[in-house]
Amino acid sequence: MREDFIEDWDLFLAPYAQAVAELKVKLKNIRQEFHDLDRHAPIEFVTGRVKSKESILEKMDMRQIAPEEILIGVQDIAGIRIMCQFVDDIYEVADILMERSDFKVILIRDYIKKHKPSGYRSYHMVLEYPIERVHGQVQNVIVEVQIRTLAMNFWATIEHSLNYKYDGQYPQAILSRLQRASEAAFRLDEEMSAIREEIREANKIFDSRFQKEDPRLPKSRNEGSNS
Repeated sequence: MREDFIEDWDLFLAPYAQAVAELKVKLKNIRQEFHDLDRHAPIEFVTGRVKSKESILEKMDMRQIAPEEILIGVQDIAGIRIMCQFVDDIYEVADILMERSDFKVILIRDYIKKHKPSGYRSYHMVLEYPIERVHGQVQNVIVEVQIRTLAMNFWATIEHSLNYKYDGQYPQAILSRLQRASEAAFRLDEEMSAIREEIREANKIFDSRFQKEDPRLPKSRNEGSNS
């Protein structure tokens, strides 16, 4: 695909870079607020990136996206990835983002409740994020947010590298192993969530018992707090 349909790629990508930078700061501030309140932070860490010109053109060519459709056809030029400890954290983060007033959630894809055939699991949100340019004009930028657990991310990282090797056409043996690995990773997430709930219940019993004996005693700290 010809690349000259955009005169200045650096200028074109600059708003996306600004959106990613601003969202990373805001998400890290959300995480810090949970720490300040001495509560378990559903956000473990945040990363972000802007697709390169080459990656954008490759995707447009592969999906036959016309140049005039780039803004709606390529929704992941700007990408944010949020890592969580537990599956429940993913949905808590999603709820937080949907309640925000500084951007608009325009699309949700839940690949956790309904994973892809390969076994891919993640929670995707597409945002319309307004940025203010140097002279005060406001430009809405599309940003894709992926929210996943560490186990989901490990699987997705391996699958991504294999996808390039096999050009998305996996031999059946490889596909079967990927699917089994995905199920194993999800079982790990479920087991860790179950352990978390058992710890919560134990803390409630502990707090109730000792508060009755001496109401001046402080309650135990919320389990699973991030360092």
